[in-house]
Formats: sequence, C-alpha cells, structure tokens
Amino acid sequence: MKKIQQGFTLIELMIVVAIIGILAALAIPAYQDYTIRSRVAEGASLSGAVKTAIEVAYSEGFALQDIPTTAASIGVSPAGSYTAEYVSAITYAPAGGIITIELKNNPKLGGSTKASATSFQYIPTARGGNLEWRISAGGGTGTQIPDKYLPKT
Repeated sequence: MKKIQQGFTLIELMIVVAIIGILAALAIPAYQDYTIRSRVAEGASLSGAVKTAIEVAYSEGFALQDIPTTAASIGVSPAGSYTAEYVSAITYAPAGGIITIELKNNPKLGGSTKASATSFQYIPTARGGNLEWRISAGGGTGTQIPDKYLPKT
C-alpha cells in the first residue's frame, strides 16, 4: 500500500501568515480612528442639553451676545456636572453661546494624544430664526483635536 502524507506545506503556511499580517496592518489604524471618534462623540452627546438650552434662550428672544450668564438661568447644570469617562468638562460662554467640550487626559488611550486632553467647540450662528452650529477644534485648555475626528454638525 502507498502511504499518503497529509498536511500543509511550509509555503502555504507562510502565505496564510502574510495575508493575516496585511489584514492586521490595515485594520489596526482604522480601529484606532474609530475609538478616537467614539471618545469625541461622547462629548458631542453630552453637549446636547447645553445646545438645546441655548437654542431655547435664543428662541425666547435673547440675542446670542445676551445669553444669560448663569447656567441655572437657562436651565443648564453647572459645568462640573457634565463629565464622563472621556469628558472632563462642558462649558458655555454666555456672550456668544459658544460651547466648549474638553476631553480628559485619559491613560486608557495608551499614549495617544489625538483625543486625550484635547477640546473642541460648538459655535452658534444666527440664521433667520434658528441657530446653526459650527464645530471648531480647540478653544479650551487642551490642545486642538485633529479635524478628521470632529463630529459632523
């Protein structure tokens, strides 16, 4: 009887390892961008209440430069209450209604500074009877976050 050998050759195994390496090289940067965007999205989500309060104050007749100076007067919690795992503070400037979202210096990021100790702003502009929000990098005490990680308006 003839004995038949079974198994993979060395070249077949090397090809499989090479394919896995190429796929990993493509997937890791995409995954890192996704996690940074999700951290920034946490700040955008938390700022929704402040944006709504400023829009209500504007619709009630306040000009943007006359938005009340105290958070409680427009129904917004104090700046220190808007914190989360990646957000250190959400503040607003009464003169102009600019909302600043500051992200924490988070050690879970493994040394990445793209979404650690950074900030971004929502800047309102009056368009007819409504407010239009523009997003800008920077504005707080942190460094500027790269534009590609900013949320869409």
